[in-house]
Amino acid sequence: MEIRSTLPSPFRRTVALAVAASLALPVVAVPAAQARPAVADKAANKPVTADTLFEIGSVSKTFTATLAAYAQADGALSLTDKASRFAPEFAGTPFGDVKLVNLGTHTSGGMPLQLPDNVRTTDQIADYLKAWKPAKPTGTVRTYSNVSIGALGWLTARAMQGDFATLMAEHVFKPLDLRHTFIRVPESEQANYAWGYKDGKPVRVTPALFEPEAYGVKTTAADLLRFVKANLGQPVPDRKLRHAIYATRTGYYFDAPMTQDLVWEQYPYPVTLDALLEGNSSHMALNPTPVRELSPPMAPTPVAWVNKTGSTNGFGAYVAFVPSKQMGIVLLANRNYAMDERIRAAHLILTTLDGARP
Repeated sequence: MEIRSTLPSPFRRTVALAVAASLALPVVAVPAAQARPAVADKAANKPVTADTLFEIGSVSKTFTATLAAYAQADGALSLTDKASRFAPEFAGTPFGDVKLVNLGTHTSGGMPLQLPDNVRTTDQIADYLKAWKPAKPTGTVRTYSNVSIGALGWLTARAMQGDFATLMAEHVFKPLDLRHTFIRVPESEQANYAWGYKDGKPVRVTPALFEPEAYGVKTTAADLLRFVKANLGQPVPDRKLRHAIYATRTGYYFDAPMTQDLVWEQYPYPVTLDALLEGNSSHMALNPTPVRELSPPMAPTPVAWVNKTGSTNGFGAYVAFVPSKQMGIVLLANRNYAMDERIRAAHLILTTLDGARP
């Protein structure tokens, strides 16, 4: 099919589109159809290419989940461990009693979306977390939180006794051959790093506490598709990493209409557009929602639509895949398009490829 022609009109500029329709078919990674070429840098009139690096916002959290699951496979931690095992300074506090799995599923009991503006140093983070108290019992509500996933990444690095960015590169990026995926873009790749645009002005993410763990990855469409294909079951030589990737799709909590995995969110397939729009709505992102714990946790199922959204001020991303159909999609844009536009585009493309549209 001609993928470009399926895109809704909002995506016909400054968008890189990448689609993996099947492991048996070639990966497609192309700029979307547009009246003007997609532009990575307006001032320099530089077009989007296969080497263009995009900020992927909270899609970064799926990499953090993968590293945490790798650490578990390696014996460095268990997701059922409490935070205080790796940060004994929090022993006896509510945060110290939170399990890593609750950090990775946004079910700590009420961590905020962002750190308060006055928390700017590691010492201030420690003070903040020591004073933190959950609004609800842990495991009863989902509150989407950069702080929660940031803490998961930080504790994972402590468990592995290393620097988070270095551990991510060594145990996830390099083994998956993600040669153009970074937390800190090196000088040699700066020319490929797109500018995002907000109100017509160029912007990039500002380095901040928990930014590397929660929303700090920059990558190309092709690299992110390679990560999707690993999640679809493409062979991964590193046995522990292969197990970790699979384990991230374990379902821990049901939060209608979706099941919360370790960062990933899944829906029974086939899935309606309305269910995806509800599950990825601002209500789900900004408000506490009641959850039902799945006990025992639900084993990864191939018959599911698995997704994650991501945004920074100037970029928008969406990743979805269906293991049983061996298909997936990556949408990357250097503009923070409305979430429902991304969802509609991805659902249209994948269901059309699958022949599942009514």
